[in-house]
Amino acid sequence: MADEDRVVVKTYVPSEQKATWREHAEELDMTQSEFLRTMVQAGRRGFLGDPEEGGSGDATPGGSGLEDRVLSVVDSASVVSWDELVAELSGDFEDRLDDAVQSLSESGAIRFDPRREGYVRQDDQ
Repeated sequence: MADEDRVVVKTYVPSEQKATWREHAEELDMTQSEFLRTMVQAGRRGFLGDPEEGGSGDATPGGSGLEDRVLSVVDSASVVSWDELVAELSGDFEDRLDDAVQSLSESGAIRFDPRREGYVRQDDQ
């Protein structure tokens, strides 16, 4: 997934719905982007019944988002090694980190400083 081109998708929902989604994402320790991607894919599996979409089709009640993702990877193959789990799930972390850095950059909280070869707070000049 980390090698795929990423694009922005925008939608408009009532503020109450967004607040509910934000709270649920926080409960699952997910970014809002990750939460929406996960819920859309789960919904597609539910409507289409497509096992190629991955996952078990059932969320782990009371479980963490990470547990659900592990189950999704394990469900996609008969046997998954530790290294394969790490590779699959670390790609997700890279996506979450990329989302966070993009959001912070767009809001002006951080910027890339080529002289320092890294990200800095906007107020650290």
